[in-house]
Amino acid sequence: MSVLAVNKKARFDYELLETFQAGLVLTGPEVKSAKLGQVSLKSSFVTLKGGILKPQFYLTNAVISPYKCANQEKYDNKRSRQLLLNKKEIAHLVGKAQEKGLTLVATKLYTVKDYIKLEFAVARGKKKYDKREDIKRKDLDRQMKRTLTNK
Repeated sequence: MSVLAVNKKARFDYELLETFQAGLVLTGPEVKSAKLGQVSLKSSFVTLKGGILKPQFYLTNAVISPYKCANQEKYDNKRSRQLLLNKKEIAHLVGKAQEKGLTLVATKLYTVKDYIKLEFAVARGKKKYDKREDIKRKDLDRQMKRTLTNK
């Protein structure tokens, strides 16, 4: 398993409650570009389309740069890409997506064997004071490590 892209901002901005793994529907040049690491998950999220009757989940705002060797005209690097989930996961996520205050945030893109997988999480947005507490905690941990290594 090699990690292709990580959304570091997601852990800072959101409190991650549950994580899920899904496959992505990509074109050939997108797969090659993604495996080269030309992917950005900043501000990307998962959206529900099709309503309750025919629900489908899509990765939105993820940028996959065009593959240099492929001749791609009219390539949209921010297009929505469909996620591959089973029926139980879809049924569970439909309820979570419609619940107030929760969102689905993309956290990591990686490979399993030859497949490209997306890890996303059900998340709740943090308040400003929660973010400050996290920064203080990280600073204290860093200072503790420094003092322990200096002795």
